[in-house]
Amino acid sequence: MRIRPHQALLTLTVAGLVLSGCAGAPKDDDTAKASAGYPVTVSSCGFETTVKAKPERAITMNQGATEVVLALGAEDQLAGTAYLDDAVADRWKPAYDSVKVLSKEYPDGETVLAAKPDFVYGSYASAFDAKSAGTQESLAKLGIGSFLSLFGCGENKPSEDVSFASVWKEVRLAGEVFGAPDRAAAIEKEQQAALADLAAEKPADGQKIFWYDSGDKTAFAGAGEGGPQLVIDAIGGSNIFADLDGGWKDVSWEKVIAADPDVIVLADASWSTAAEKIELLEKDPVLSKLRAVREKKFVTLPFSETTPGVRLVDGAEHVAEQVRQLNAG
Repeated sequence: MRIRPHQALLTLTVAGLVLSGCAGAPKDDDTAKASAGYPVTVSSCGFETTVKAKPERAITMNQGATEVVLALGAEDQLAGTAYLDDAVADRWKPAYDSVKVLSKEYPDGETVLAAKPDFVYGSYASAFDAKSAGTQESLAKLGIGSFLSLFGCGENKPSEDVSFASVWKEVRLAGEVFGAPDRAAAIEKEQQAALADLAAEKPADGQKIFWYDSGDKTAFAGAGEGGPQLVIDAIGGSNIFADLDGGWKDVSWEKVIAADPDVIVLADASWSTAAEKIELLEKDPVLSKLRAVREKKFVTLPFSETTPGVRLVDGAEHVAEQVRQLNAG
């Protein structure tokens, strides 16, 4: 089974990459030209990096990071991308297709360095494992800047309170790094307006929601500190596992049965499709008796719209749309 990058519980080591001879970031003397708005210092998950000039050969290690950069209109600053969870949003597909894909999943350190990156952006701590891009410390020793999502710090813990404000903070930080602060501000304004509309409507007002990411013997469920919780709050619903720490948690099916949710949101990902999860629920002699399963109160969402990032408001709007349809039926 493919490892879910957002579930990996990693303790990052400072094991240095020994591949500096084959590639690496351009030397300061050669390319660190002064430019307006730089240097920029950004920090997340306890690591700080200073970017001396606009990145010209950045690498994004996860779809979430990739789509933030594409939303900022900075695809021409990418030397490569990696690790899609599902399809890139249609509005960014042409831009995505213009960038080299380094690996279907995580590229190894040699592949990363061969691309001669000047910056590496990852959505999950697993992107900076010594077997992937290398630790942020080891990259820094090679003169390569890096940024880990505020929501991907390892141990399934965010670096700060989970909110849309934090999502926009990450977009702003990325905008500063990639020299697109105005576009970052525009994204925030557009998404604030969309959320205001949902808050006024509350399409899932009072409904109990089970956010089913993956798993069979246990359920990997949306917990109280991540994208699922933000989406459920945005549409006025009630997360049955809101009291659990972290973005996702393994929970027993007994707890799901006891909660008997009104709606089940299914993350549709390459490693666990919505169809597979529906089949499991409907075939199980006990789970099939859940009210939401009997009444087919399923909402399906691409995994890329379930994690804190530039598409999370899209996720809220798409869940709201499907809940409206269920309510009308």
